[in-house]
Amino acid sequence: MGMFSRFTDIINANINSMLDKAEDPEKMIKLIIQEMEETLVEVRSTAAKQIAEKKTLLRNIRDMESRVANWQEKAELALSKHREDLAKSALIEKQSCTQKLTELNEELAQFDEYLTAVQQDSQRLQDKLTEAKRKQEAYAIRQQSAEVRLKVREKAAVHNIDEAINKFERYQQKIDRVEAEVEAYDMTSAKDLNSQFRELENDDNIEQELEQLKKKVVNG
Repeated sequence: MGMFSRFTDIINANINSMLDKAEDPEKMIKLIIQEMEETLVEVRSTAAKQIAEKKTLLRNIRDMESRVANWQEKAELALSKHREDLAKSALIEKQSCTQKLTELNEELAQFDEYLTAVQQDSQRLQDKLTEAKRKQEAYAIRQQSAEVRLKVREKAAVHNIDEAINKFERYQQKIDRVEAEVEAYDMTSAKDLNSQFRELENDDNIEQELEQLKKKVVNG
């Protein structure tokens, strides 16, 4: 059994209140729409049957009208032939057909009244269904909006992570450049120091070689 026990339950239902109380509003609105659509199909099916019966009734009415006119013509014909007895019998049949015609017209009025009510009910149900579908569309839009916001936040988070990594890499590169400059300075300084020591050693060698040359010249 559905959430609505009869047609008037749907018409009088407060959709907003039902959705506010529901644990899963999106599931609830889907069930509401499904039951409304099924009810609308039933209402239209019933209306279609009544319309078919009305057409049959209209044919019976036309047939009875034809009978009334026919008995009227026969009564007139009998009187023209001075057959009052036959004219009377024809009028009796006419009266019987007239009574049946009255009953058929009353039945037709009831059909028209019923079909008018069904048409109004169908329209009210359609309006209610339209309202429910607007709610469903609103939920769908909210869902899409939430998904978009989530994706934006996820992208922002990834962007922040990438930015942090890029900053770290830039700092690391800067540190590497500074360390390279230090190493280059140390290497250059070390070379200068070795050069100075070699120069001192070369000076000593030159001095020794100069002394030896002096001795040789003096002794020579």
